[in-house]
Amino acid sequence: MSRPLPTLVVAAALALGSAVSLGLARFAYALLLPPMRADLGWSYLTAGAMNTVNAAGYLVGALLAPAFLERFGVRTAFVAATAATAFALAAHGLVADDGALYVLRFVAGAASAPSLVGGAVLAASLATVTSERAGAAPSAGLTLGMYYGGTGLGIVAAALLVPLLVGTAGARAWQPAWLGLGAVGLAATILVALATRGLRSPSAAGADPRAATRFGWRAFAPGLAAYFLFGVGYIGYMTFVITLLREQQLAPALVTAFFTMLGLAVIASSWLWARMLQRFRGGESLAIFSALLVVATLLTVVSVRPLAVFASGLLFGAVFLSLVTSTTALVRHNLEARLWASGIAAFTIVFAAGQIVGPVLVGFVADRAGGLVAGLACSAGVLALGALAAWHQKPLARDEPEVAVSREIRR
Repeated sequence: MSRPLPTLVVAAALALGSAVSLGLARFAYALLLPPMRADLGWSYLTAGAMNTVNAAGYLVGALLAPAFLERFGVRTAFVAATAATAFALAAHGLVADDGALYVLRFVAGAASAPSLVGGAVLAASLATVTSERAGAAPSAGLTLGMYYGGTGLGIVAAALLVPLLVGTAGARAWQPAWLGLGAVGLAATILVALATRGLRSPSAAGADPRAATRFGWRAFAPGLAAYFLFGVGYIGYMTFVITLLREQQLAPALVTAFFTMLGLAVIASSWLWARMLQRFRGGESLAIFSALLVVATLLTVVSVRPLAVFASGLLFGAVFLSLVTSTTALVRHNLEARLWASGIAAFTIVFAAGQIVGPVLVGFVADRAGGLVAGLACSAGVLALGALAAWHQKPLARDEPEVAVSREIRR
């Protein structure tokens, strides 16, 4: 029998899944939006609608994820959904019709949701599984942070790859970049599959639709509302910030450096906030992160000078995926292991709903009220409301969630 891989190695492999499902499938679009908009003649509203359709697919995928994970097992569903996401990305490079692109943005979103939920469940259980086996393990805050921080790998890969593949401006110059992103996604999926072969999937009992009724929606209402508002607010920044920088004539090399730095900050965030995520059991982390994102977004509203732009990207990258991590940590702190999948799926659903609203809202405001600066100011206001809502999320009065873990993960 082969010796199990070290916990941090497995966590790093799981992180490749979020690199595909978030870094490539969702955030690389910001880099490809300027050449696609110029080539296809899109308005801001149409450009935002492409990511709204992606978010709608993500919502459908999140609704189906619990049953998908229950039917096929968490690890199998995670790997299969990651592979499907990568194939959908490659297919973007084979079409140029708006209708076909809408369909593919929807498919990529639908596939990325079960990938993200499955990987989160595996990462949440990873520390417990290894501590049971070896007597000590990295904290769940660290393994979750590493998982979501893997999104930064996808952002960095896109920042370095897309400018090379887009090349000179012209008709369909953006298509090779989508093909390249799909190839990177498939390579990442293969590595994920190989590195997680020995990883036991936690039980998905309670992850079916009937178990979702046992999830305490009312008890988590402030956190769910805050996460919905985060979905509305952050996606406007991640969809349009590159377009804003290009419109302000920032040098292409600086735009690439900005997005690369943002991705590196995402990677570093898994280490920056691990202790805080482990400490707070209520909505404190969610509120703090939302407030910091308000500052990061307003920096681009106030000024597009390089210093302000890079400060904005550094802060935004260091925070926004840690906010996603904080919701999984909130679920892990307050629910038994058998309800983790249902809890994570519930937060994923409201997050997806927020992302449906966000791009269209920012695009609508930008078209009618002063351009992208006004649109991003709107995003900052929504994020501020999210910070207020998160502060009212209290921890549930229950025993430590780890008590039931060992029973649930043994198969």
